Amino acid sequence: MLSYIFTLRYFIEFSYNGKNYFGYQIQPNAISVQEELEKALSTILREEIKTTGAGRTDTGVHAKKIFAHFSTEKLLDQDFTRRLNGFLPQDISIKRIFPVKDDFHARFDATFRTYEYYISLEKNPFTEESAWQHWRKSLDINKMNEACKILFEYEDFTSFAKLHTDNKTNLCTMYKAEWEQNGSELKFTVSANRFLRNMVRAIVGTMVEIGSGKIQPEDLRKVIENKNRNSAGTSAPAHGLYLVDVGYDFD
Repeated sequence: MLSYIFTLRYFIEFSYNGKNYFGYQIQPNAISVQEELEKALSTILREEIKTTGAGRTDTGVHAKKIFAHFSTEKLLDQDFTRRLNGFLPQDISIKRIFPVKDDFHARFDATFRTYEYYISLEKNPFTEESAWQHWRKSLDINKMNEACKILFEYEDFTSFAKLHTDNKTNLCTMYKAEWEQNGSELKFTVSANRFLRNMVRAIVGTMVEIGSGKIQPEDLRKVIENKNRNSAGTSAPAHGLYLVDVGYDFD
């Protein structure tokens, strides 16, 4: 008689402070969020659990809202989220765990991703590890927002992509790009169907060059059209970047 093993697929919504991690994805000889998550899941469920995340954040980048999926033969109870949090370090927090269709995929079924980047315009010891301290030179937010409008004219963002990656395409559809100022803090919100590795930090670094007067907003067109990473600005520091939302059609 043949016996069949049925597995259930679950989605995890969680957040983490990326300061102590070399990004989300597992790497040899480096601590990652994925490693901590899989270790905790495997310990509780007493089976080897592998997760697939919505994306792979770089070293030091944070996530306020991110998803991952995994499969198990076990039926999880309502107390599982609390138990899993108890096995994880303080800088990783599970928000909820819920079942999805067997073929639902955390990475490939995501419809959009949204990031925020924070810049402090004054020397602030309380945001030193959570925002780029850019107080030595003023930034013109109007020029930076003028440049944001130019991003929507393009889909090929090779100039903002990390070199020597395995990307099959550098095409992205931009949904939102905007700078806001709240007192001495600048926040850049950017949303797209997908992002290339290092893309947001490279865009921010280029925007800061525009805001500080090093280049003009219209120069951004040439930067993008060159399709050369050396044409764009230096990447902004990782600790100011947060993945804040990932969208899905769960219905």
